[in-house]
This record gives sequence, structure tokens and C-alpha cells, in this order.
Amino acid sequence: MSLLNQLFNRGVFAGKCKTCLSLAISRIKLLQNKRDLQLKHMHKEIAQFLQAGQEPIARIRVEHVIREQNIWAAYEILELFCEFVLARVPIIESQRECPVELREAISSIIFAAPRCSDLPDLLQLKNLFAVKYGKEFVSAISDLRPDSGVNRSIIEKLSVSAPPGELKLKVMKEIAQEHGLNWDSSNTASEFSKTHEDLLGGPKVVHGAAASQTPLQHGSSNSSGTARPVVSPTGKQEPDRHHTFSPINNTTINEIKPASKNFNFKPEVDAKLDTIPPPSDILEKARAAIASAERATAAARVAAELTNVNLGAMKLEGGAQASDC
Repeated sequence: MSLLNQLFNRGVFAGKCKTCLSLAISRIKLLQNKRDLQLKHMHKEIAQFLQAGQEPIARIRVEHVIREQNIWAAYEILELFCEFVLARVPIIESQRECPVELREAISSIIFAAPRCSDLPDLLQLKNLFAVKYGKEFVSAISDLRPDSGVNRSIIEKLSVSAPPGELKLKVMKEIAQEHGLNWDSSNTASEFSKTHEDLLGGPKVVHGAAASQTPLQHGSSNSSGTARPVVSPTGKQEPDRHHTFSPINNTTINEIKPASKNFNFKPEVDAKLDTIPPPSDILEKARAAIASAERATAAARVAAELTNVNLGAMKLEGGAQASDC
């Protein structure tokens, strides 16, 4: 039974592999023809933008042109690899390991499968090879490990990174020459040669912050936070009694106080500081407010007691009148 299962599985793998490869080749040819028409239309649009003097729009559109050209070149390589593998399906079927001469073609197909959404047949081929050679074989190719064997051109053409400025300028010159335009590329060349600052992570240098972030001088403190001895005129070392240490950055209070005198406040800030009452006046006002609040609370309590007494007297009088009747 095991021999029959192996023979049946081999026949199923070979049939599915040939079908997927044939469909992928046919689909690639159709997409190539469609992409050729798209590229011609895009070249014409860029030439119109250059002729109208709208170079910024042309610089943006040329990136899409380069991306389409890269995909076109990648599909051309994939078509050759699919034809190569299709002709050697019997060899793949008869061997348990991937043949050395087919390693680059099979690895490139597996690598390109998730990156070519308009070629679903490549995903089916990837699943077939995963069943044939194991998931570790496919993961090594997807992660581009050193022994993956993926074609270098396939990796570059299917990359999503932005094209360099030199390539964009070259393609724009080719388009202008193709449509017979006398285009001056000096402005675009200078624009591509500029190095734009990456603002996603914030500015690299904060202007005016260097002067305000000068470190304090630790004249009479060391790294352990203990007072350094002061040398007297006689040459003996005496403890420094004029410095009180602060736990912040091992600096002394006498070192921080002179630095605070250097701040020049604006006139309106000085006026506001002068109008602030001293701490003693604030405490007196707070005590007076507390006392008045206590008196108000006591008065409310007495009023509530009087109201309760009046209500009790009224109830007694009402009961006496009822008994007399």
C-alpha cells in the first residue's frame, strides 16, 4: 500500500506542478503585454509634464514608471524559470531533495510568490514545494538566508525601496529623448542631489539649547557626595563649613544660588513677583477663612436644633387640641 501511495502522490504532484507552471507562464505573457501598454502611456504623460514645465509631478510619476519596469523585468526572469522547471518536472518528481541545477529557479519562484499578487499560480507552486521539500526549506528562502539561492536580480527588481535619484534622472532623460523634447535637466539634477533631513525622528539639533544646558561646576564636591577639604592659609586641610550639599547631582546649595541670580526676568514678571504676599500673610488669611467657616457651621447647627424644637412644640400643641375635642 505504501508503494501505491507514493506512486499516486508522485503522479498528483507532477500533474499539479505542470498545471500551475503552465498557467503561470500564460498569465505572465498576458501581464507583460498589458504592462507594455501601461508603460507607453506613462511615458507619454511624463513627457507632457516635462513639456509643460511641471517637473515636480514628473519626478513623482517617474518612480511609478521605474517600479513597473522592475516588475516587468522580474516577470521576464520568472517566465524563463517556470519554463525551465516545467521541462524538468520528472527530475523533481524522482528525487527527494531539490536538484542543485534547479535550486535557483525553484527558490526564485518561492521568493516571488507572495510579492506578485497578480500571479496566484506561484503561491500554489510554493505550497507544492513546501509539501515536497518541507517548511524549513521554504522559510529559508523567504528569509533570504545565505544558502537560499534566490536570484539576485529577482530580489532587486521586487524590492519596495525607493529608487535612487540618479536612476530617476536617467529615466526622465530617456523619456525626454524618446519624445524629442529639448529638456533642461539641471533643476531636476540639483533637486535630486539635495539631502533632505529626516523629520520623522524630530530635529537633530535644538538651536539655543546648548547654552542653557551647561553643566554645573562641582568645585567642592566629589562623585561620592562628601565634602572636599579646604586648604587653610597655614597649609592644613579643614572641612568646608560654608557649603551645604544638595542630593541633586552632588552640587552644593551655595553653588546653585549664585547661578539663580543671573536670570533676568521681564518687568511684568518682576511686578507679579512683587505683588505676591509673604508666607505669613497667606497663613493669617487661611486661618481667618477656617475660623469663619467654623462659625458658619456652628450657626447652621444651632438653627437646625431650633427648627427641631419648634417642630416638637407644634406637634405637642396639636395633640393637646385633639384631646380637648
